[in-house]
Amino acid sequence: MTHPPICDYEGSDYQQRFWEQGGRAYEDGAEAVALRHLLPPQGGDLLLEIGAGAGRNTPRYRNYRRVVLLDYSRTQLRQAQERLGRSDRYIYVAADAYNMPFVDGLFDGATIIRVLHHMAEPLAVLQETRRVMRREGIFILEFASKRNLKAILRWLLRRQAWSPFTPEPVEFAPLNYDFHPRQVQAWLAEAGFTVENIRTVSHFRIGLLKRLVPARVLIALDALAQPTGRWWQLTPSVFVRARAQGLPEAAPDGVFFRCPSCGRALPETRPDLLACPHCGARWAIRDGIYDFKEPM
Repeated sequence: MTHPPICDYEGSDYQQRFWEQGGRAYEDGAEAVALRHLLPPQGGDLLLEIGAGAGRNTPRYRNYRRVVLLDYSRTQLRQAQERLGRSDRYIYVAADAYNMPFVDGLFDGATIIRVLHHMAEPLAVLQETRRVMRREGIFILEFASKRNLKAILRWLLRRQAWSPFTPEPVEFAPLNYDFHPRQVQAWLAEAGFTVENIRTVSHFRIGLLKRLVPARVLIALDALAQPTGRWWQLTPSVFVRARAQGLPEAAPDGVFFRCPSCGRALPETRPDLLACPHCGARWAIRDGIYDFKEPM
């Protein structure tokens, strides 16, 4: 099977250009509200942040004892290190979300925020996420919805060819997809998750509104509107809380990484690399980053 293409942010200044200088204080604040309501208040032991980027959301997972930041871009992970520092609480991993280097049933929490829209095979990523989670673990997913009010209006005015009501994804730019909410829920069920809550986010993502109305006001209004996601989803961004069902149980104590080449557990015997005793693959540890993008 051909490996799906990967959107690689290596060398990108995405955090600075898109978030810090891109006029997206409203979107960032609205997402913080959604996470605050969807994350379990009791937290957990080990959370996996898939597509962590430069760590924009990582401080919001304060109720988890440890957080693993996984991203395909080493550049983004270095920026996350600069933001968060190096400590036992954060584990930085450069790896492919379609083939994650973790043993089954390791995490009691996971998030995918502003990442699924880059996935050509979203079901495969959701299935891999379920594999590395413990049963009853909490999964927070954000996805870009094709059934939003702007897309509906454009379609009704015949200013776009694709329908916002059909289930198939739409690729509006290379490796940038919008998904139908019902299709995402079907994928979650197929992957082994049960949806518990849905919040709609970015109700007021309109350039004119963002210029005229202070971000704090739009965030407060968005917070009031987000719970309507339980009944309908008409915003460009949708957050879902789901719970992992079925097997596997929690991973055995003392195992963490697995070899992406052969799928067997990796012993940590050296501070600079992980060597697989089964297939011989060797994976580097550089500057506090476990590098699984390609073997040494």
